[in-house]
Amino acid sequence: MIKAGQIDKGMFLYVKNAPYLVAEREFVNPGKGSAFVRLKLKNLLDGSVLKETMKSQDNVEDISVEDKDCQYLYSDGESFHFMDQETYDQFEIPVKSMEDKALYMKDGETYSVIVWDEKPIDIKIPYKVVYEVTEAAEALKGDTVTGATKIITVETGLKVKVPIFIKQGEKILVNTDTGEYVERVNK
Repeated sequence: MIKAGQIDKGMFLYVKNAPYLVAEREFVNPGKGSAFVRLKLKNLLDGSVLKETMKSQDNVEDISVEDKDCQYLYSDGESFHFMDQETYDQFEIPVKSMEDKALYMKDGETYSVIVWDEKPIDIKIPYKVVYEVTEAAEALKGDTVTGATKIITVETGLKVKVPIFIKQGEKILVNTDTGEYVERVNK
C-alpha cells in the first residue's frame, strides 16, 4: 500500500479489482482544504480508461510486476504472438487492449513484456525506434518552403509526417509516444 500522493506516472496499481497503469497524474494543492491527486488510469486487462480523484493521504494498493524480454513473432489480428527468450515458450497477448502499440512493433524485435500474476498485461515499446520508409511521394521541384512536410508510411504501416527530403528506402527515427518524426538515420 502506498499513499495516493506518492503515485507517479508509469506505476502499476490495483484498483477496483483490476490492474491499472497510471497514464497521467496531476497533484493539486488548493488554497483551502486538503491536497488531492487526479489520475488517469488504463485498465491492463480490457484497455478501458478510468479517471480517479483521491485525497493525497488515501491508501492505494500498488502491484509488483516483472519485466520479461520477449521476441515479437507476429500478429494475427486477434493476438500478438511472443516467445519468451529464456524458456522459448510462446504465448499470446490480446490485441484488443493494445491497438495503439501494433503500429510500433516490428516482427522479430525484442520487447519488454510486463507480467503480473503470471499473465502478460502490457508491452513496453522503446521511446524511440528506427523504421524504414516503405512509401514516400517524391518532392516536387520548387517545394522548398520552410518547414514543408509530407506524409510517408513506414514498414509497420505507421503514417508519419516528415520533411519533404525523406525518400523511400531511407531510415528514420520516430518518437513512439507521439508518433512524430525525430530525425533521418544514416546507417
